[in-house]
Amino acid sequence: MHIKKAKRLSQLPPYLFAEIDRLKKEVQDSGKKIISLGIGDPDLPTPEFIVTRAKTGVSNPANHQYPSYRGIPAFRNAISRWYKKRFNVTLNPEKEVVSLIGSKEGIAHIPLAFVEKGDVVLCPDPAYPVYKISTIFAGGTPYIMPLLEKNKFLPDLTRIPKRILRKTKLMFLNYPNNPTSAVATEEFFKTAIEYAQKYNFAICHDAAYTELYYNDKIQPSFLEIPGANEVGIEFHSLSKTYNMTGWRIGWAAGNPEIIEGLGRIKENIDSGIFQAVQVAGTEALLSNQDSVKEMRKIYQERRDVLLDGLDELGWNYFEPQATFYVWAHSPKGLPSKEAAMKILNSTGIVVTPGVGFGKYGENYIRFALTVDVPIIKEVIEKLKGVNF
Repeated sequence: MHIKKAKRLSQLPPYLFAEIDRLKKEVQDSGKKIISLGIGDPDLPTPEFIVTRAKTGVSNPANHQYPSYRGIPAFRNAISRWYKKRFNVTLNPEKEVVSLIGSKEGIAHIPLAFVEKGDVVLCPDPAYPVYKISTIFAGGTPYIMPLLEKNKFLPDLTRIPKRILRKTKLMFLNYPNNPTSAVATEEFFKTAIEYAQKYNFAICHDAAYTELYYNDKIQPSFLEIPGANEVGIEFHSLSKTYNMTGWRIGWAAGNPEIIEGLGRIKENIDSGIFQAVQVAGTEALLSNQDSVKEMRKIYQERRDVLLDGLDELGWNYFEPQATFYVWAHSPKGLPSKEAAMKILNSTGIVVTPGVGFGKYGENYIRFALTVDVPIIKEVIEKLKGVNF
């Protein structure tokens, strides 16, 4: 018996990180030691005070029932308070915040609420693959906004044709940016808001990395910018900020009409986040944030050691001001997958080929700073022996 798959599946590229896992396993099975700087999954543990609070939440029978897809009031209030303290942004927790089973879930579902066949979604490239994938699932047409180093990896909105802008329903943005580590200026956000107002489309800003910045260069929220709440929402997650990737907890915040649309999808698809996890998330957001400051110090040290090593190797890279990634040029201009495979087969080191994030990621590779300093030093030594 053969069940024919939906055509939309044929439009999807192989999911980048699943492909990396497969290739990694092949090399591992050959007996080679693997050092993974590929997937952006923090190696640091969730802070103990969050884990302790989760344990008490699990012990409370009241948390064992179906949760609300919107999120418990305490969690949504904590998000609102965090935005006020961190960004001086005022949010109504009842109408302008909805909980997510990790921000990926919200990004994957938001086009279902607003995009129909023939509608355009502006997607950056290189980028987190889910922006384009979620557009395809909703029947929309992705329009690629190239992120070029000469533009500091910000899309040049002036190059988008007016005929495309008139068909646009959503624009995805992501700053600090994965994979390039670029940061956005307030001026860029202002320009994006002006375009959204003029052409009547919504902005969906993925802000998963705002807390992972270096040298005290504090990163803004899109929602800080005047007019942002009129045209868009912001996705955020506890995954990177508190090393809670496996807990699957995040939120969307901003324009109440857009939040309501996303909520309509969620109420028909999921039943929300386990309440004990929301209790732990509330604890994280209302804490003194010392754990986040300590985490930034650790990543900055790792970043500096890796950059020093790449300098020694003579590699070119885009110096990150935020995120825990380093976006480097492929050695000798090699295609990114070829470079990544040569590194993996020669050394057992896993890096991510830039082309996996889109066509404009070609000739770059991404390092994730998710191993400690001695291992990063080992990586540099091993790379010295690769014949590119």
